[in-house]
Parts: sequence; C-alpha cells; structure tokens
Amino acid sequence: MMNSNLQEIKEWYGRYARHIDLPEVGEKGQLQLAKAKVLIVGAGGLGSPAALYLTAAGVGTLGIVDSDRVDLSNLQRQILHTTDRIGKSKTDSAKETLVALNPGVAIQTYPIRLDAENAGAILKSYDMILDGSDNFATRYLINDTAVRLKKPVIHGSIYRFEGQVSVFWPGKGPCYRCIYPEPPEEVLSCSQAGVLGILPGTIGLLQATEAIKVILDKGNLLIGRLLCYDALRTEFKEIKIKRDPGCPCCSQC
Repeated sequence: MMNSNLQEIKEWYGRYARHIDLPEVGEKGQLQLAKAKVLIVGAGGLGSPAALYLTAAGVGTLGIVDSDRVDLSNLQRQILHTTDRIGKSKTDSAKETLVALNPGVAIQTYPIRLDAENAGAILKSYDMILDGSDNFATRYLINDTAVRLKKPVIHGSIYRFEGQVSVFWPGKGPCYRCIYPEPPEEVLSCSQAGVLGILPGTIGLLQATEAIKVILDKGNLLIGRLLCYDALRTEFKEIKIKRDPGCPCCSQC
C-alpha cells in the first residue's frame, strides 16, 4: 500500500512538473486546481479544446452538459470526438477522450439539454460555468442562473471567422444581459452560416485560460472586457463593457 501511494505521488509530481515549476502555480496552485469543479455547457467546438486543456491541467472535477450525438459534420472542429464515434452520445465520447488523457480527473456527464427546470440543480454543484453553447436561449439561461447562484461564467462565442470571450462574474462586473439585453435579430447559426474549423480552438483555449486564472486567483481577468478576435485579420481588439444599473438580472448583485 505504501509503495502504491509513493508511486501515485511520484506520478502526480511527474504529470504536473511544469506547473509546479511556475512560481505563480507551484504545489499550492496545483492543489487548488485539483479541488476545482468546472461545468462545461456544450461538448462541441468551444467545449472540446477547453475540456481537453482543463483536464490536462488537472482540474479536479469537470462536468459536461450536452444532449447531442456525434455527427460527421462535427469532426471539422469538435476535437473531443472521432470518426468511429459517429452516432454516439457526445458526453460519452467526451468522457472517453478525457479519461484517456488524465484518469485522475473526475468527469461528470449530463446527456441532457440544459433547461429552466434542471439548470439550478446542475450549476450549483460547480465553482464556475464555461459557456460553450451555440444559441442565445441557453446563454441567457446560463447567465440568469449563474447570477442567482453568484457563479462566474466564462463566456465564449463564435461566428464564421470571428469570436468573443469575456468573464461575467456577479457582483464584480457586467452580466451577459448587460451587453445583450435581447437576442440580436437574424443571427445565423454555425450550421447556417458556417464556421472556420480552427476558430473555436482559439476561443475555447482563451476560455480555459480564464477558468484557470479564476481558480488560481492570478492575472487580470476579462471582467468588464469583451475580447474580440478576427481570424482573417489575425487581430484582437478589446471592448470595455459596463454593468447596466437597470439590468433586470444583475442590478441587485
């Protein structure tokens, strides 16, 4: 038993050696990561790279919500999944990939659609939510539930060749409804407008980075800042965003 424990400790230090070498992380930070619980909504283009890197980083518990099954058209960008898993539940496919990458991370799966009835019960068990959804209804649901529970949301969205990232943290900055009180009109989905396959990789990794910064309490978070990326121009620009004092969702936070 003692030899087994020593082997586990050796493997732990070996796996996370490059984190432990960083003064900003070290053993203490790695243990913080191991205690963290992150919920990812959507095992698609944004959720795939975020889940892979958060798992590799050693986040203790990763929850994944997605009711869809793997489709051939997903494989151009949703790198959690493989050709031989077409037709399989995305949550099952994601778990298979992530457990193979790092068996020390607990993967909780929710093969259901997030809705008003289940959102509160699911979100309350996690420290933060990484929003990888692809529709406005789910984004508003995540935002409103997170505001009520006072949980930070790592927001990401993509459209054709462009993407956006921000952190919405109740009481510390604006929420999603502060900048988008109502859904924009006539915005096409990825299935209608298309999307550059590698784009969600960039945005999803930025979301994962913000999540790790939240866990470690390090760096300057994207609170009150909307980071916009144009892949065709290879340009980033930052837009300052403020809380709406009259926001019906977060004005009382």
